[in-house]
Amino acid sequence: MPELPEVETTRAGLAPHLIGQRITSVVLRRADLRWPIPTDLPLLLNGQRIEAVRRRAKYLLIDVGTGSALWHLGMSGALRVLAADTPLRAHDHVDIVLDSGKVLRFNDPRRFGCLLWQTAGEVHPLLRKLGPEPLSDAFDGEYLWRRSRLRNIAIKTFLMDQAVVVGVGNIYAAESLFRAGIDPRRAAGRVSLNRYQRLADAVREILSHAIRRGGTTLRDFISPDGAPGYFEQELFVYGRAGMPCRVCGGILRGAAMAQRATVWCPHCQH
Repeated sequence: MPELPEVETTRAGLAPHLIGQRITSVVLRRADLRWPIPTDLPLLLNGQRIEAVRRRAKYLLIDVGTGSALWHLGMSGALRVLAADTPLRAHDHVDIVLDSGKVLRFNDPRRFGCLLWQTAGEVHPLLRKLGPEPLSDAFDGEYLWRRSRLRNIAIKTFLMDQAVVVGVGNIYAAESLFRAGIDPRRAAGRVSLNRYQRLADAVREILSHAIRRGGTTLRDFISPDGAPGYFEQELFVYGRAGMPCRVCGGILRGAAMAQRATVWCPHCQH
């Protein structure tokens, strides 16, 4: 599933083509994705000018005067800005037609993505209980330390809790814990403030670097310009169970944790 850097890459790629454009029509080729698409969405968007393209956690928001189209890419979704006469492909479910002669097209083979509506001045229920953004001033080691007190869950599971901090999915949680030298199985409440400060710094550094590199190339992720990301070749632990550690040369271990594959170095992480 695309994580925060992939979604931010998508946002940055779309924004120059969308901001300031007026929506001339909306084409829904199916009534639902992961959830039903609001039936009045075309009426809400038609004639509106796009004011901003934002990201909150792994959601994209396309703002117009009346509210925001709220998108999630799911596991296989992709948003592209194309010429309006571009032939349709299988799984092209939604078109937002712009007065520039372009179209914002959503393709989602697995249909785990979503397209919903957030009325102006309100916060959609999906966004109400989300934690701070990991690249914001609200996120630091002291914040993580306070939130983790008396928590016995594994620190990797804690870090991936969207109510604690948004957008740190499986890939970047694994890589951040490796950089901070913390065993992903360690109880969150037994990690010191100093180590949480290192972890918060690692999260910021790795996410920022991944954004600059265009995200992580996975089977289903391609950026809006059609190019893959280039962070995968720099992964230290994710997807590398049984392989040598790039730092110490020891063999990386792997296990399932909260139904997610987890890899760590028993020598570098404690």
